[in-house]
Amino acid sequence: MLRVEGLTSHYARVQALKGVDLEVGAGELVALVGGNGAGKTTLLRTLSGVQPASGGKVYFDDTEITRQAPHKRVRLGIAQVPEGRQVFGHLSVQDNLRLGAYLRRDKDIQDDMDRMFAMFDILSKKRYLPAGSLSGGQQQMLALCRALMARPRLLLLDEPSMGLAPVLVDQILDAVATLKKQGMTILLVEQNAYAALSIADRGYVLETGQVALSGPANHLLNDEQVKKAYLGI
Repeated sequence: MLRVEGLTSHYARVQALKGVDLEVGAGELVALVGGNGAGKTTLLRTLSGVQPASGGKVYFDDTEITRQAPHKRVRLGIAQVPEGRQVFGHLSVQDNLRLGAYLRRDKDIQDDMDRMFAMFDILSKKRYLPAGSLSGGQQQMLALCRALMARPRLLLLDEPSMGLAPVLVDQILDAVATLKKQGMTILLVEQNAYAALSIADRGYVLETGQVALSGPANHLLNDEQVKKAYLGI
């Protein structure tokens, strides 16, 4: 579904991505792990079109989208849950969800909202409250549901466990695993390498803007280099 070839990206003179090659097949959950500053968030931002690519190519369903605007990528079926959640704090929970569906014109938006509230019951209870009044974990749930309201075929999920208590991390990652079982294609960026690789089909290890290792997730979990650098083993 997604193919990345030799992707590069810069912030002024600083090169953040240095020729990244990556693939995500339909229905796969692919984890992208690495330390701070490895380029993980930059890669997702470049895939969603928020950060411009300076070289290489991005293909979605064999159509090149390297230079396409972000809203056109959403129309194609790509949605991103950004790092830090970035909910619209002054708007209500349900209005945040409606904004996730801003490109849709079908009659199923309310049904999808009901499904989001069923996924995370706490959001249903707080649907009329400002999103900024939610806890960090609840805002992460909302950010995930807001992206799902676009009915994406590919979900780009950036650091969903950041700053959350362990019980909330488990709840969020359980939801991600459930989405995968339902057929959602997911590229998951996560600093918690063990948690990410435990639910993924395949994984990539990013170091200083380059892919250092890749392979089946269970192989990476047992790789001595990954254990030492990212799993604390």
